[in-house]
Amino acid sequence: MRLIFMTLCFGFVLLSSCKGESDKTRIPEEQQQTEQTDLYTEKFRPQFHFSPPEKWMNDPNGLVYHDGIYHLFYQYYPEDIVWGPMHWGHAVSEDLVSWKNKPIALYPDKFGYIFSGSAVVDKTNSSGFGTLENPPLVAMFTYHSDERVKLGTNDHQTQGIAYSLDNGDTWTKYEGNPVIGNEGMMDFRDPKVFWHNGLEKWVLILVAGDYALFYHSDNLKDWELKSEFGKNRGAHGGVWECPDLFKLPVENGETEKWVLLISINPGGPHGGSATQYFVGDFDGTTFTTDQKDIKWLDLGADNYAGITFNNAPTDDRLFIGWMSNWLYAQKVPTKTWRSAMTLPRTLKLFTDNNDYYLKNYPIEAFDDQHYNSKTMAAINLEAPVTIENSNFNASDIRFMMNLSEHLRLEFSNANNDTLVFQLSPKTSEIIVNREQSGQVDFEPNFANNIQPQFYQPQNRMVEVRLIMDAASLEIFIDKGKYAITNTMFPSEPYTSLTIESEDGNTLENLTITDVKSIWNNEK
Repeated sequence: MRLIFMTLCFGFVLLSSCKGESDKTRIPEEQQQTEQTDLYTEKFRPQFHFSPPEKWMNDPNGLVYHDGIYHLFYQYYPEDIVWGPMHWGHAVSEDLVSWKNKPIALYPDKFGYIFSGSAVVDKTNSSGFGTLENPPLVAMFTYHSDERVKLGTNDHQTQGIAYSLDNGDTWTKYEGNPVIGNEGMMDFRDPKVFWHNGLEKWVLILVAGDYALFYHSDNLKDWELKSEFGKNRGAHGGVWECPDLFKLPVENGETEKWVLLISINPGGPHGGSATQYFVGDFDGTTFTTDQKDIKWLDLGADNYAGITFNNAPTDDRLFIGWMSNWLYAQKVPTKTWRSAMTLPRTLKLFTDNNDYYLKNYPIEAFDDQHYNSKTMAAINLEAPVTIENSNFNASDIRFMMNLSEHLRLEFSNANNDTLVFQLSPKTSEIIVNREQSGQVDFEPNFANNIQPQFYQPQNRMVEVRLIMDAASLEIFIDKGKYAITNTMFPSEPYTSLTIESEDGNTLENLTITDVKSIWNNEK
């Protein structure tokens, strides 16, 4: 039995990725306008993270901004809540916070399912699909042919393109598809395309098994292989997926470096899926790095296949990941839909001990969802402190603490579900325990797969931020120097938060804020 020495009541309400079937699978647009009455109110349904109205979703695809609209395409199977013949689902936003669902963008065809890829604004109309006055959006994706798989060949994944002249509402597939064939590579997929100003060419990154390939093109149709990377770098416990490459300035300095994101499944630090990254240099043709260590974008179990936006309206590098893990993604206890995306995050590059690292932190626009905020100037933890609220599963919690001191937070509810987050400076470990967090019996790997991760317990004050939705907890320490994303499925919302410390330290400026639903206009 846990002894509570002090209770504080605030008294306010807190609320694998990646050619196939013919167009016989096409769903008429009028049937895609799903009845919204009961959607976005179901048990475990995220209220401020994107999730599809119904059915299966995985990787974010084609992240691009054009004419005032952020486009989120995603791997989608419209007939079941488990993975199936992949389509591109579609949603749009003006602020990356509130989303509007759109009809399916891309369907399987004679070349196969539509696996993951990217989208660009072809501003010079290099492809000839549009005009200078109305430049096309061009999507590049992997075709996955199930027929070729059944024949036992290794050439079942090729690359195709499609274009849109109405800002993503309708798409036409290129008659010359596929634009990149396959000479026998088993896993050959997930094209990320961007314009390289120095070369004045399009650059493409593909993954082939467990390494990356780099291509050039003048027109998005004709591609030439230029280099490869990674056969002897990074984690190789599984297949490489969903690459991304971009340049970032280094915080507090004039240096710019290139960052290469590579997702891997399996082989993550908790088993299953995770995203690694490399910091180095790119001359337009070849990516190089001196990096020796494996670096993970997120220290949690549930942030995978994330990529960044092309053509963003600011210099910020904006990222969205799939908030799940292939260990259990098809078994989580949701009924009408499966999976959600992470909050959109800004990626930044910083140096520490003469090495380069990525931060990721929620975009500022997310704060516009806040209401009913309550702040306490200081909380002394010589004894455990308990805070009661009606619903922590729609909240944003922030405080300042000394990173060299111990801290333990336990969320709980009346059914004795508990979710624990702990910083242990003696062992330099970040610990998240969801073994008793609620429903965990749908998959043995879910409850106990989260392993302690290491951090630097420095003697300085930093911000700790916890953002909890219906079935997820995203933790950001020191403005995203450490990011930890995990899902959980409590039997009912957590209503109690107990905070304690072996060191009797003090938390400063503890603020708990309600977060509004983004789906009110969908109900």
